[in-house]
Amino acid sequence: MTALLDAAHEAGIMVMRHRAAGVTAETKADKSVVTAADREAEAVILKVLERVAPGVPVVAEEESAAGRQPVQAERFFLVDPLDGTKEFLSGGEDFTVNIALIERGVPVLGVVYAPAEGVMWWGDAEGARRAVWPINGTRGETTTVGCVTCGAAPRAVASKSHATPETETYLTHCNAGERLSIGSSLKFLLVADGKADLYPRAGPTMEWDTAAGDAVLRAAGGMTYDLAGSPLTYGKPHYFNPGFVATGGHESAALGPFYPNHQTEPGRR
Repeated sequence: MTALLDAAHEAGIMVMRHRAAGVTAETKADKSVVTAADREAEAVILKVLERVAPGVPVVAEEESAAGRQPVQAERFFLVDPLDGTKEFLSGGEDFTVNIALIERGVPVLGVVYAPAEGVMWWGDAEGARRAVWPINGTRGETTTVGCVTCGAAPRAVASKSHATPETETYLTHCNAGERLSIGSSLKFLLVADGKADLYPRAGPTMEWDTAAGDAVLRAAGGMTYDLAGSPLTYGKPHYFNPGFVATGGHESAALGPFYPNHQTEPGRR
């Protein structure tokens, strides 16, 4: 785990270095944006994974965009070197570095680093933890992270830029109360930290967008469900997520198909 934490921190340093120097966005074939920061941070992580986990396949966002994907396996890494590129480009702080290990469809280990905030989260079989770790500093004291039991009006966290009528319908059905808004995989971490109870997402994502945050959430006692109300799995065709609900334990999260118009083919945000 230490090597993965170091890799995420080093990638975060690379991301912030590019931000300070000024970055220019490009548009990929799937219409999403990419920068040199994405590519160079990913290269940092891939180099570490090759050293500490030789032979374990890695599915990484920018490698996949370039058409380079390993043969699917029961055990593999998912890497998103810069989740929240739009926030990164706009001067916001809601962007993260993400590394996850998948075993038989389950995210069993996850590392999420928010370099602008200087906070690292990680989770595995031993639980979920968090530590302050500035870009130009050392990792601080480790704090245990855990979900909480919510009340009758669950606190919901939603995407800043991808709100949909289906999500609003679901939140109304769940009698959601307070609404929180934040970008990138940090939405999973609000639930894992006990600061929110539900994170519903009607629109499509890719597995590398969710795996690390999902792993931390599960290690914290939560769960992420697919559209049928079953635990979200990884290693799906094209590594595509049609939709999901992440929860700290709210029973309404697993009600079954609640997004009648969800996408069933690969697509991007």
